Amino acid sequence: MKGLFITFEGSEGSGKSTQSRMLYQYLKRKKHKVIYLREPGGTAISEKIRQILLDARNDSMSGACEMLLYMAARAQLVREVIRPALAKGAIVICDRFLDSTLAYQGYGLGMDKNFIRRVGRFVTGGLAPKVTIFLDLPVHKGLRHRQNAQDRIEKRPLGYHKRVRSGYLSLARREPARFKVVKVQKDKYVTQSKIRELIEDAVRRH
Repeated sequence: MKGLFITFEGSEGSGKSTQSRMLYQYLKRKKHKVIYLREPGGTAISEKIRQILLDARNDSMSGACEMLLYMAARAQLVREVIRPALAKGAIVICDRFLDSTLAYQGYGLGMDKNFIRRVGRFVTGGLAPKVTIFLDLPVHKGLRHRQNAQDRIEKRPLGYHKRVRSGYLSLARREPARFKVVKVQKDKYVTQSKIRELIEDAVRRH
């Protein structure tokens, strides 16, 4: 792949979407060929799956159904958008990817992480990010930012969200070359400055 694949991860309220969009706008201003995506979503089919996954009324959804729906949305996004963009040499920024499934369904729900990895390799064809930015924020601070949140995942209990954060930190320890842990600061521009420093280094080395 000629392009550079960058993903953003983080638990609820970490500012992940804000920071990933800020990086996208920054790279655009620097005249890079860059596209911005979110998961689940990014294609017509994947966006419809997103609606099902996040609908708070679907509270009877099983963990297996949840995991496989995330994977289905991802399979479509990889085939329809990510691989073609990388083949053309673009920088692809994706708000969440396979690590989210490992953290939220593997560590959070207690599903078999090795099974999730096997399914992940199948739906992505082995595609993995070159750099993953993990925005780390204590769970209680992140959820405070989401007090009025209504989606199905955000409404889960505190213990679940603590397992998700702990899972992300375990993933970061497992792959330190890819995972870059960025502590979330009160000033979003301070956080963004650290992210830009990491990504500019990755772009230079790519």
